[in-house]
Amino acid sequence: MKIKVKNLGVLKAGEFELGNLTIICGKNNTGKTYATYALYGFLRLWRHFVEFESLENYYNDIKDQGVTYIDLNKQISNINNLLKKECKDYSGALYKVLASQEKLFSEAEIILSVDMSELDFTSEYKREMARKGKASLIFLKPKNKDDLEITWFSKAGEPEISYEVFKSITNEVLQDIILDPLLPKPFISSAERTGAALFRKELDFARNRLVEELGRSKEKGIDPFRLLDRVFEAYALPVNENVDFARSLDSVDKQVSYLSNDYPDILKDFRLIVGGDYKVTRDKLFFVTRRRKSKLTLEECSSSVRTLMDLGFYLKSIAQRGDLLIIDEPELNLHPENQRKVAQLFARLVNAGVNVFITTHSDYIIKEINTLIMLNTKKEQCIEIIEKYKYTDDMLLSIEKLKVYLAEERGKSRNTMLVPAKIDAEYGIEVGSFDESINEMNTIQEAILFVEE
Repeated sequence: MKIKVKNLGVLKAGEFELGNLTIICGKNNTGKTYATYALYGFLRLWRHFVEFESLENYYNDIKDQGVTYIDLNKQISNINNLLKKECKDYSGALYKVLASQEKLFSEAEIILSVDMSELDFTSEYKREMARKGKASLIFLKPKNKDDLEITWFSKAGEPEISYEVFKSITNEVLQDIILDPLLPKPFISSAERTGAALFRKELDFARNRLVEELGRSKEKGIDPFRLLDRVFEAYALPVNENVDFARSLDSVDKQVSYLSNDYPDILKDFRLIVGGDYKVTRDKLFFVTRRRKSKLTLEECSSSVRTLMDLGFYLKSIAQRGDLLIIDEPELNLHPENQRKVAQLFARLVNAGVNVFITTHSDYIIKEINTLIMLNTKKEQCIEIIEKYKYTDDMLLSIEKLKVYLAEERGKSRNTMLVPAKIDAEYGIEVGSFDESINEMNTIQEAILFVEE
């Protein structure tokens, strides 16, 4: 999936592609968070505004004949044009997703395009809509077929299905078959996650409010973008959802992710990073330390424990293969040692099937990822280093899985742009702004230590 952005605050332009591990680096106030939130908003809300067109003929067929067939290849051929159109509407509502002033984002744009070659029509799809307990509308796509069959069963005297109902349900089915496999399910950990964790009970957000409100947007005559005005008044969408997630941990804790079942060592190593485990007891959240087995409230814990809370519950309870895990500044409140370990965790998640997207200022995270890239060359000395420093094969990264972009000032006007970073299998990722700062510090210290007398 490719994303183009324009005029997102100070970020004037950029184009990036999602990889298995996507990284955006840059200095403060370069628009990284805006780009991240804009992407998350689209992936979170797309079902509520993407509408497939020209469904009238299919409706007429089903009224006259009781059955109709939709050529999915025909729908696919126009999908990126459809996304472009819907992204234009979404761009007009970005200021609401970002909880900002409309005038600041009046010229903002985000356009997404998908690679249709990744779509697989081999699986079967079936959905039934019942009336009085009996199937009345059946959608069926057989295995290895690219036609969608829609059948309507009705009895004499029963009212006809309305076009609005037919259009709404058919649109959802086409979304399920065509777009859902191409657009990953996102989970975000915003830069404000520490506060969301700490004040999860005090902040007055109704749990699941967003989902409930957006569900009502499908009712006839309700504009989902007018709805956004009521939902996103003071906080950006990711912050709202971090708070709602923190408040729903009692139900989240009862779920089990595929990582818990298939990759328990990843969760074990995460507990080593955070120094213990999160527990929910009678709707109260505690942290149990690994060494002393002390039971602490979140208020009594370190900032790193609060910062990593939502990631911990995501890994244990929510994660599904193919997800997009988005973390804004994963280095927050972490010692350099744990920043390195978090980088290793991301690599293991990528190799286990979870896509990861981060923004970062951390030289430690980038350098550790570089190490994982270079160790993947499997040279003789690399094998010795892997053994000596206890790296594992599931930490090693192929550069084909990485997409890295730099938010940099370019040109005479010094506008901030997103540009691809150089990635080399031998040397890793090149991030000039980090290297310049480190080199300058080294030069200063050398001058202090070795000044000529």
